[in-house]
Amino acid sequence: MPLSDIFGQELIKLDLESKTKDAVFAELIETIALQYPEYDRDEMLKAVISRENRMNTAILAGIAVPHGYCNVVGGIVGAMGFSRAGIEYGSLKPVHIVVMLLMDNLSREYHLWVLSRLLALLTSKSFAAIQPAKSLQAVQDLLDHF
Repeated sequence: MPLSDIFGQELIKLDLESKTKDAVFAELIETIALQYPEYDRDEMLKAVISRENRMNTAILAGIAVPHGYCNVVGGIVGAMGFSRAGIEYGSLKPVHIVVMLLMDNLSREYHLWVLSRLLALLTSKSFAAIQPAKSLQAVQDLLDHF
């Protein structure tokens, strides 16, 4: 299963408006909620904030992967956002790419597979070549291969 099965074009934002970590969490949760209106926004947000409070999820220079376990979602869902200006994330450098994941407790093993595929994507030469992301189709094409 490619990452594009989790991050469809409607779950990718090329121009995040948020400037802070908390605001970007809310913005990406809203993106997910628009596609999955049956999922409780507040519960999703609590799951991400709870995980973030334990450890900052800025994993690479300029990239963060906030995530959390939340039983109001079915399986694993996500949203991806790009910020040209950068987001204050409590890390050494501003974050420009945020990949959010939410999963239910039954998806723990699958979650590890998704994280490994994301790491391969985010550290690939192909991903570096499309930065900054200029089109949804370019991002989607790359996700199809990971």
